[in-house]
Amino acid sequence: MIRTVIVEDEILAAERLRELLSEAEPDIQIVARFDSIRDTVDFFRNGGNADLLMLDIELADGKSFGIFDQIKINIPIIFTTAYDQYALMAFKTYSIDYLLKPVQLEDLRRAIDKFKSLKGDTKGIGPEEIAELRNLILDSKSGYKERILIKSGTKLQYKPLAAAAYFYSEGKGTYMVEKAENSRQLIDHTLEELEGMIDPKMFFRISRKFIVNINSIQELRGQISTGMEVKLNQPCEHQLSVSRERTNDLKDWMDR
Repeated sequence: MIRTVIVEDEILAAERLRELLSEAEPDIQIVARFDSIRDTVDFFRNGGNADLLMLDIELADGKSFGIFDQIKINIPIIFTTAYDQYALMAFKTYSIDYLLKPVQLEDLRRAIDKFKSLKGDTKGIGPEEIAELRNLILDSKSGYKERILIKSGTKLQYKPLAAAAYFYSEGKGTYMVEKAENSRQLIDHTLEELEGMIDPKMFFRISRKFIVNINSIQELRGQISTGMEVKLNQPCEHQLSVSRERTNDLKDWMDR
């Protein structure tokens, strides 16, 4: 059995990865699934162990490199990431493999086969390697999420964040409204989580319920002193009112 720990903060992506792993390798046993640095560190620090670690770079409480700042991981790692594949070729030097999201079955099979062929000959990632990988991410990307997982019927797929006109929360769900089709898609993050992942130069949270894309704003109506409303350059079923405490920040954001 290949005892495997999945560290992935998107529930839908984690479930898909679990299904793909069972299809790719019948000897896989998922011993745990975590969505944060804290829970992963607690697991290994308290005696938890595995043969393989499936590790997403972006987690709910920061980049997963924070795990290695606190504990030594002595098992092989397969990174999963939405970062550009060419910028991340160095990951092959320090881990079994990396898989570009959305993870594909054949890519996963190849990574598992590589793990099996190298089993016993691999070492954990050391501090120097982690520092280099961290620098690679900082140098190659802004560090903000560029794609987001959505659920469309029975399908899961990734959409570029640039395709979003705005995000909103309703009930227990969070939705992305697309520019082109003006359709809404369920996403796997709260607005609070999303706000920490997206580029603040492109997106602004105008209120507790809405985050808007600057490229979708046509105009602002109203007065800073009495309240403002965002009008988009496309049809919109919502009234995008700006909370009073955010009006000055929104004006500064638009004027930058």
